[in-house]
Amino acid sequence: MRYMIQMNVPVEEWDAIMSSYSKDDMEAMFAHMNALNADLTSAGEWVDGQGLGGPSLVKTVRAGSDGRPQVTSGPGQAGGHILAGYWVVDVQSEERALEIAARASACPGPGGTPGNDPVEVHPIPGDPTQA
Repeated sequence: MRYMIQMNVPVEEWDAIMSSYSKDDMEAMFAHMNALNADLTSAGEWVDGQGLGGPSLVKTVRAGSDGRPQVTSGPGQAGGHILAGYWVVDVQSEERALEIAARASACPGPGGTPGNDPVEVHPIPGDPTQA
């Protein structure tokens, strides 16, 4: 079964969160995530994954009445969350997806303390009518 595991950050907190990481903190965070990615790859569970940029890099697109893209800068929902990163994994069970999410949640934050941030786990049904 495939799952999307995602980390979200409140839009208004992105800059404060990112600026709270020292260079060493960032290196520890990336080392943690790279080790998780390597383990998923060696286990044959990795499908895709990326860390994403912050709100200043986002473009929101809606179709205009003529079908042409209407583009605005920033996330589409003020006061919402932005997707900070994700993994798509192919695992044997939901329990395994939850284990991976817990490991992602334990990523070190500023000062090296595990962040224990919420991580969402979304099943990806093989048949879209199952959604």
